[in-house]
Amino acid sequence: MEIATETERKYDVPATFELPQLTGVAGITGVDGTEIHDLDATYFDTDDLRLMRNRRTLRRRAGGNDAGWHLKTPGDGTGRTEHRISGHEGDAVPDELVSIVRGLVRRAPLAPVCRLRTHRVETPLRDGEGRTLALIAQDQVHAESEGQESAWQEIEVELVDGDAAVLDAVEQALLAAGATLAAGPSKVSRALAERLTEAKEKAKVKTKVNPVLRYAREQRDAILEYDPPARRGDAEGVHKMRVATRRLRSTLKTYKRWFPEEGPATSDELRWLAGMLGAVRDPQVLEGKLLAGVEESGPEFEPAAQRIRAALEHRVAQGLDELAEALESDRYLALLDAIDTLADHPRQNGGDPAERTRKILRKADEELDAATKSGVDEELHDARKTYKKARYAVEVIQPEHGKPAKQLVKALTDLQDGLGAHQDSTIARQVLHEIGPDSFYFGVLYGRQEQVGKETLREVPALVRASRRKKVRRWLAKT
Repeated sequence: MEIATETERKYDVPATFELPQLTGVAGITGVDGTEIHDLDATYFDTDDLRLMRNRRTLRRRAGGNDAGWHLKTPGDGTGRTEHRISGHEGDAVPDELVSIVRGLVRRAPLAPVCRLRTHRVETPLRDGEGRTLALIAQDQVHAESEGQESAWQEIEVELVDGDAAVLDAVEQALLAAGATLAAGPSKVSRALAERLTEAKEKAKVKTKVNPVLRYAREQRDAILEYDPPARRGDAEGVHKMRVATRRLRSTLKTYKRWFPEEGPATSDELRWLAGMLGAVRDPQVLEGKLLAGVEESGPEFEPAAQRIRAALEHRVAQGLDELAEALESDRYLALLDAIDTLADHPRQNGGDPAERTRKILRKADEELDAATKSGVDEELHDARKTYKKARYAVEVIQPEHGKPAKQLVKALTDLQDGLGAHQDSTIARQVLHEIGPDSFYFGVLYGRQEQVGKETLREVPALVRASRRKKVRRWLAKT
């Protein structure tokens, strides 16, 4: 499977439209090498157009230079990500592509929903060095869906080796010549406009959105967004999917009166999912921290570095295998269904979320005060987890309270990170003992992590004071 970023713009044009003179525009010195393609694309989706409603398109296309299966997903804001597989025939969507959208389609079958036949005249726009800055395609489109047919003409300008300035300049020339911005984001969305509108209306949830529900839905959407990169083993994707899972679980526990009685069971399943993600993420983070310490110690520590690297990368690989299996399981799909039920059909009499936020924050303060007095690592770790819940609870109501709430979130994050650094040193010592219990060099590294734990603990009182300043918490007391 090939993965590429596609950056393009689309324009509607009348049947009599002719390309304007583009030589001299944004460094374009040549417009030549025109190719003609007849494209035949069949688009696949669920019956309720779940992919298109979530800005994904899946097609099998014949003709052109990239015939095969294409899945387009949202990109980084400047373009879309396209996954391509060539050589597959028939209506069976390749498993590799199904896996990417599994979180969205769940168990629903993917079937043809539209056919587009396009006569394309494609012309490269080149600079003085012969590089192709962009491709401009003049398309005559014929669409068929559920017995309905439509036809139109449009122009696509796809960036190749140029930059956004090329697209801007070409756009101005096209608009001046009579083109208009495309009515829809894609050909298939235009062909299915009426059906897509109906599907979106049916999918709308009529429940009034309160802060707790909004936050829960945001985490649900984040889990789905980072599902594909997590499946690929992308470190950032695994991390962000885990964070969303933890946030949602914390919300279900802190604001349990806002959700149906299935909330605790779903919370348990979210804990399972977070554990699967953590089995990948934790050794990734720990490897970076331990190897950084080793690399500062000189070449005599290299054997220790190799043992650390081998042991933790083995854990990551094992975790990735188990995560991939989990994300394809019925258990995971059932969890996603349960999350939808909680997010889309909540109770409406949960009470004042600010009161719950105050309560969980008071509990965190009390736990940390007791843990600081006792000096027991396990109690400090429990206090950190409670502060994490408190931080998430403040995040729930932050949009309604602006800058003061944002300042409290930052203060709690800093405190949580400080306590977390202490906990990380504890875990690092445990892992070092497991990997090299009889090694002198591992003993040195163990001692360093022990020192890190002491140093980070000395920083905690200042972080506590910063999080409890009156100007940071005053707004919450008045809420």
